[in-house]
Amino acid sequence: MNRQDFRFTERLRVRWAEVDLQQIVFNGHYLMYFDTAVAGYWRALALPYQDTMAELAGDLFVRKSTVDYLASARLDDLLDVGVRCHRIGNSSMVFQCAVFRGEHCLVHGELVYVFADPATQTSRPVPPAFRAVLEAFEAGQPMVEVKVGGWAELGEAARRIRTQVFVQEQRIPAELESDPADADCLHALAVNRLGRPLATGRLLQQAPGVARLGRMAVLPVVRGSGVGRAVLDALAAAARTRGDHMLLLHAQMSAAPFYLRAGFGTRGEVFEEAGIPHVEMGRAP
Repeated sequence: MNRQDFRFTERLRVRWAEVDLQQIVFNGHYLMYFDTAVAGYWRALALPYQDTMAELAGDLFVRKSTVDYLASARLDDLLDVGVRCHRIGNSSMVFQCAVFRGEHCLVHGELVYVFADPATQTSRPVPPAFRAVLEAFEAGQPMVEVKVGGWAELGEAARRIRTQVFVQEQRIPAELESDPADADCLHALAVNRLGRPLATGRLLQQAPGVARLGRMAVLPVVRGSGVGRAVLDALAAAARTRGDHMLLLHAQMSAAPFYLRAGFGTRGEVFEEAGIPHVEMGRAP
């Protein structure tokens, strides 16, 4: 197998606990590597696994695992674990996995899953919508759609995401999270191919030609999959369309690297907002 055969790979570093007395990764850990990468694969599909399976009224159960060992990984090796959906039957799905060190394939194998009733573990046909998502991903298609509109249209879903991220996760008081500006802002909402909202943000007209990006929130289960960047890009495009020449935001310090990668630069000193360290950042839209 070759790296280019896989649209998705998960980067892992071999840990001390995974190496045996032969100074190589213990053979059983490669199945753990496969499983870790499969979890990342669902994230790349923008499918929160538990919520998705509940919505589909089923779950995936492993029917068979095979592993072919070609060479050994060692302590501190950086590995890329590729996952792809190779075949979808009536109720079964075959995933191919491979562990690469650089361009060298060390281990490869297959995981056969059966879609089944979670209570009785009796097989069910793979739902057409689920099948379509898998096929679209492997064909290179985008996994999220970003809707841009007003609060009346997008506010209910945006509020749920913001409440989970800001109020429940970050413990920001609800009265600080919500403000009257929502009614006048342009909002963005990222939804996956099953229609589930995953991320949101808003664009406020601070002054003529100056837009302020805010309330950027991504559900934890899909962070790092590009969903937040899709929301950011959609709002930046909206700012350009209306003629703004500057895009500003107050970034939480933990999120500053995300904005730096998106081309933002810092402006001024760190300050506290809602009890959390922030820094102002800006760039042209």
